Amino acid sequence: MPDETLGTKRILLIIGGGIAAYKCLDLIRRLRERGAAVRCVMTQAAQEFVTPLSVGALSADHVFTDLFDRQDEQDVGHIRLSREADLIVVAPATADLMAKLAGGLANDLASAVLLATDKPVLMAPAMNPRMWQHPATSRNLATLKGDGVAFVGPNSGEMAESGEAGPGRMAEPLEIVAAIEAMLGKRSGQLAGRRIIVTSGPTHEPIDPVRYIANRSSGRQGHALAGALARLGAEVHLVSGPVSIADPAGVSVTHVESARQMRDAVEGLLPADAGIFVAAVADWRPETETGEKIKKKKGEAAPALQLTENPDILAGVGHHGKRPALVVGFAAETQDLLDNARAKLDRKGADMIVANDVSHDSGVGPGGVMGGARNRVVIVGRDGHEAWPEMSKDEVASRLAALIAETLEKKTAR
Repeated sequence: MPDETLGTKRILLIIGGGIAAYKCLDLIRRLRERGAAVRCVMTQAAQEFVTPLSVGALSADHVFTDLFDRQDEQDVGHIRLSREADLIVVAPATADLMAKLAGGLANDLASAVLLATDKPVLMAPAMNPRMWQHPATSRNLATLKGDGVAFVGPNSGEMAESGEAGPGRMAEPLEIVAAIEAMLGKRSGQLAGRRIIVTSGPTHEPIDPVRYIANRSSGRQGHALAGALARLGAEVHLVSGPVSIADPAGVSVTHVESARQMRDAVEGLLPADAGIFVAAVADWRPETETGEKIKKKKGEAAPALQLTENPDILAGVGHHGKRPALVVGFAAETQDLLDNARAKLDRKGADMIVANDVSHDSGVGPGGVMGGARNRVVIVGRDGHEAWPEMSKDEVASRLAALIAETLEKKTAR
């Protein structure tokens, strides 16, 4: 059983109307395992997907459904609900609930509670990708963030509707729990007390004000790993290049553009217990960046692009005076996977290299590793290597986080 990291904490869970409402049954169980008292409000639409009976059985408390319930409202119950909790969690946070709070509407119990509260609010959005990407939802998201509402997710993937995929999947229950623990200042787990730096995504190396050199990294693997380490209790500092995915829950994030910015951010976060370098950092950058857009001129040859080497962030930390106890690098290769990974292990001063084949014929997933949702890695260490089967990047992250925790424990026990 998990430690009671949320003991004495009171969570008010507002369940919105969406297919992801079924995940809230597991979320309630996970919160109660950690000692939290969970009280639930269900919208009318939510009751089309899960029943108040199920929610009440798992929360062991009365389930509130009606703003005008005679018994619940005899002492202005919606105000009491909004003030008695330590944190209000909205999951799934539908487009409708987000719009109501952003617009200050309060025409049902859920929206009235949200408008009347003086407590922090965490939303876990869940909706169709086009609804999530609609300009109205983007405006509401910006408004809510400006008002201090915190968010976890959404994730990307297949939707309940056939043939629909993209951003909009509600964060998994353990991701939401990690976000709750972070907001309430509670951490536990195998990595509790550990400080870990993770890099993720690509870097953009500017040519001129509108063009840059980049690669196809989506940041999915690095972000998933940062989230998995946080769920094990680590204090995670993620340095992310430009990506289009949400920041992982329970993680401190520094956003950068170029390799030099990433190096400076990483070195500024030292010392740490571990450094995990997942980012696909550009090896080279243009020697000079022009202040104006380079114009194409008829009859003239293309301008020569002189390149210079970028800083090697992994090697810099691997040989740093404040070197973490554990340094893990990633190697994206298109040929000679093991040989290149072993050479990188020695050259960079790393303890472990996570190598993967990113060639077009790697056979991993429908879209390949770079930008895709699946991965197949080989863990290369000083004592040999271990090949893992193909799995989702979230599964790779969970398994790798457990390995990092085990390795750190062994290193510090010596």
